[in-house]
Amino acid sequence: MSKTVQALILAAVVGTGGYLGYQHWRAGQSALPRGIASGNGRIEAKLVDIAPKESLRVKEIRVDEGDLVRPGEVLVVMDTATLQAQLAEARLNVAATEEKVAISKATIERRKAEIELAKVEVKRSTNLVRERAGSQRELDVHRTALKATTAGLGEEQAKLRTTQEEVKVAAAAAATIQTRIDDATLKSPVTGRVLYRLAEVGEVVAAGGKVLTLTNLNDVYMEIFLPSEQAATLKTDAEARLTIDAVPDRAVAGFVSFVSPEAQFTPKQVETKSEREKLMFRVKLQGEPKFLDQYHRVVKTGIRGLGFVRTDPKAVWPPELAVKLPPQ
Repeated sequence: MSKTVQALILAAVVGTGGYLGYQHWRAGQSALPRGIASGNGRIEAKLVDIAPKESLRVKEIRVDEGDLVRPGEVLVVMDTATLQAQLAEARLNVAATEEKVAISKATIERRKAEIELAKVEVKRSTNLVRERAGSQRELDVHRTALKATTAGLGEEQAKLRTTQEEVKVAAAAAATIQTRIDDATLKSPVTGRVLYRLAEVGEVVAAGGKVLTLTNLNDVYMEIFLPSEQAATLKTDAEARLTIDAVPDRAVAGFVSFVSPEAQFTPKQVETKSEREKLMFRVKLQGEPKFLDQYHRVVKTGIRGLGFVRTDPKAVWPPELAVKLPPQ
């Protein structure tokens, strides 16, 4: 074998050894400390549907797909022309009923005056009869008039109470229509991003029909799968970290919100330890809402990444996963 061939073989051995040594060094650097487990996953977020409570025509849509929205922001305005007409009618009914109340009160005051006059007449007739200057018949007439007027007062007072209740009913009907009009202005209940725009201006949307779908950016999570040995020691609310492949050196703080009680990948017969180790359990890692506030503009669902959990509360996060939580 020539010296040249020997030199090439030696160089190849040295190169291979160096490469394997480098890979071993990299593996050692990236190895997780004891008590910390990881799994592949992708960023997900809860979906929120924006839909009217009743069938109405879409008048205006103020956002488009991809827009960032805040709580209370007006997203969709439905056409309420018919409801506005009903509201005007209901308010007129309230005004008319209130007028009846005013009339009843005036009638009651008149009845009270008539009763006072009738009492005076009865008293006068009683004195005249006692002095034999008046007739008993005239006294009876005045007494009957007093009773009739008193009964009329009670009737008017009952009518007033009924009319006042009618005012409340009419006002409640108007308030109900106003609530329906208010509900026709669809606002965002969360901080989110418009994922789908499912209707256009001019379309009639049925009650509960979706106009927009939002991703709730304060309810972001990642689902990973861990072997049974790690899942068994994992506690709900245990600290977690979420990273994405695009920015692996930036971690988001989170916590374990759910550990599935059922295995996802189960052999037909679980008899040996090696087969039991194949059992994988779904673990949901919830992003910390206060920490997510600073990432609203960059969070995108579907992005692949890694989730990390502390199976041992005493385990220390490596520097690349150490995250400073915001103040409470």
